[in-house]
Amino acid sequence: MTDTPSLPEGYEISTDPARIDVERVHHWLSTDAYWAKGRPREKQERAVAGSLNFGVYDMVSGEQVAYARVITDRASFAWLCDVYVDRSVRGKNIGTAMVGAVRDHLEPYGLRRIVLATADAHGVYAKLGFEPLAQPDIWMALVFE
Repeated sequence: MTDTPSLPEGYEISTDPARIDVERVHHWLSTDAYWAKGRPREKQERAVAGSLNFGVYDMVSGEQVAYARVITDRASFAWLCDVYVDRSVRGKNIGTAMVGAVRDHLEPYGLRRIVLATADAHGVYAKLGFEPLAQPDIWMALVFE
């Protein structure tokens, strides 16, 4: 496993669901994330409520600057999704540090795998040990949309 990069000075990660700025996360995802554009607020609220959530916060203002969500049984499987870093803080290693923290948080559960899907951030995830599926032909999906 690769080392987890540190957050820049002045930022902290939390899994406290009470700290998630659901309105801000919904705005980010529904207006600026290719995979979630147009997602209704009610659906985002249900997603947050049913998931393990990670937020990165500016320690001075308390403002949330990044978000990641994990769907997991905490035993064998996890899906990392809705990873988003506010445009104003991109390029500061916040996303890589947050995903590393997610990986490290999940590691003690003894999961068999953490999966994710990305159209454009393969390099970010590869730095943290993620690889393309070894047997993509055995995976299937039932798509409702």
